Amino acid sequence: MSTQVPEQEAEAEAETEVEQEPERPPVSAHQQRRLAEKRERASMRQRAEEELSEADESVEIKVFRYDPEVEGKKDPRFDTFAVPYEKGMTVLDALIYARDHFDSSLTFRHSCRQAICGSDAFFVNGRQRLGCKTQLSDLEWPVRIEPLPHADVVKDLVVEMEHFYEQMEAVEPYFQTNEVPKGDLEEQRQSRENREKIKMSTRCIWCAACMSSCNIAAGDNQYLGPAAINKAYRFAMDEREGADMTEHRLNLVEQEHGVWRCQTQFSCTEVCPKDIPLTEHIQALKREAVKKNLKFW
Repeated sequence: MSTQVPEQEAEAEAETEVEQEPERPPVSAHQQRRLAEKRERASMRQRAEEELSEADESVEIKVFRYDPEVEGKKDPRFDTFAVPYEKGMTVLDALIYARDHFDSSLTFRHSCRQAICGSDAFFVNGRQRLGCKTQLSDLEWPVRIEPLPHADVVKDLVVEMEHFYEQMEAVEPYFQTNEVPKGDLEEQRQSRENREKIKMSTRCIWCAACMSSCNIAAGDNQYLGPAAINKAYRFAMDEREGADMTEHRLNLVEQEHGVWRCQTQFSCTEVCPKDIPLTEHIQALKREAVKKNLKFW
């Protein structure tokens, strides 16, 4: 028979239960990192809401989302983000803000943010544009941002660029010549007139905006495309390469899927962020190819 009073017995039972409760496993470093990231995201969302409430103006961006590796995100959709607007803000600025404050899984390419690397070409409000160069003030709101058309989507705004790079490499986009100066310290000179002739073609930043806008490239996967043909123009028209290499480059572009597939729609010229007259360069190579094949006897 117990000599403890009921209150004492209850306390003893509680102590026994506490002693018998299994210990929780220690939180792993990975779990700690995930919890810290979750708290940080929550904090950033709160700051974003405060910034939105304090901002004089905000802009809505509707962003294409797609992730084939995550169940529930395999169906393409659009997510809307409200971003506090500031004068001088670009499309890329808005995307970075949305990623950093609302959804860290939002995926897109960007690098230098100075319109010279070509990483952040998107389909913005129905037109190919560089995100870092496009001012939100120049667009109708809400702003609709999609990946480049006519390219396989890897995730969200990221498209597969391998085919584009293969087409660029097909025209051998590097300087080649058999005519070098005899003196070791003598320069391989280029006239000012020739430099002016090819100057615009050298500005290509490999963004693939022109390729995405080209209806011919969309229907003919083997078509070299305006960017590759422009790169061929840059070297074919360079007087320092010599006649033999000029002929070689013309042979590369006058193939079945080369310059003759161009239908002179000027869509590539219209969307080029570096204002390269791509269609004119393609037509110039057509003329050179015709002259090369003309024979008078």
